[in-house]
Amino acid sequence: MRPFVSFKNVSHEYGADKDKSVKALSDVNFDIAKHEFVAVVGPSGCGKSTLLRLLSGLLIPTSGGVEIFGHRITEPRDEIGIVFQKPTLLPWLNIRENVVFPSRHKRGRVSRQEYERAEELIKSVGLKDFAECMPEELSGGMQQRVGIARALLMDPEILIMDEPFSALDALTREEMGFELLQIWNERPKTVLFITHSISEAVLLSDRVLIMSPRPGTLVEEINVELPRPRSSQTIRHPKFNEYTDQIRQHIYHREEAKIA
Repeated sequence: MRPFVSFKNVSHEYGADKDKSVKALSDVNFDIAKHEFVAVVGPSGCGKSTLLRLLSGLLIPTSGGVEIFGHRITEPRDEIGIVFQKPTLLPWLNIRENVVFPSRHKRGRVSRQEYERAEELIKSVGLKDFAECMPEELSGGMQQRVGIARALLMDPEILIMDEPFSALDALTREEMGFELLQIWNERPKTVLFITHSISEAVLLSDRVLIMSPRPGTLVEEINVELPRPRSSQTIRHPKFNEYTDQIRQHIYHREEAKIA
């Protein structure tokens, strides 16, 4: 079966045409199946966010290629929704209008069906009573829920998430993880999720990709064979700690070897 997403011999160098360049990625190869949830972990600066920009079409690799079901990505596509580290909501629009903004920006108008879908999404992320509120009236976690709803408005096939919960406190971050799982169960998407949290990667994903220090390349893939649907009980599953320890060993042993 043809993979849904493919990174084929992907390398990327920033400033390649200048005297000073930075090689972010080196010969990255991996596939993602349709509706698979894949997390990427690795040390800071290893090129994790570059992977997302390449998949989103915001960057073109220096060499190699990124494909969606066999089609090379050369520009942003409607099949891809993005959730950033910060929700970047427009402060002059209420929550409902922020959610429908992608449609207004793309076509200059919002249909009745899109407003109806926005209401469903706002409800699904637990903000039914806040649709008329302005962003400044919401907490950080609530704003990030709006960012997720907005990314889902166009019903993308692929959802890419760049450390979406990193700015939240520990309790809110864990709560958002469980809410994301519920949304993914109800509306399956192909997800590429970047995180610095090893436990978050294990809790959410079907597979964890581990990257080396810059220039980043894949050093290990770990299949997370924990039962779904997942919940707070998953964290107490005996294999949960086995997976987190396995990932830590790959990351920290390489860091220690680099220092030595």
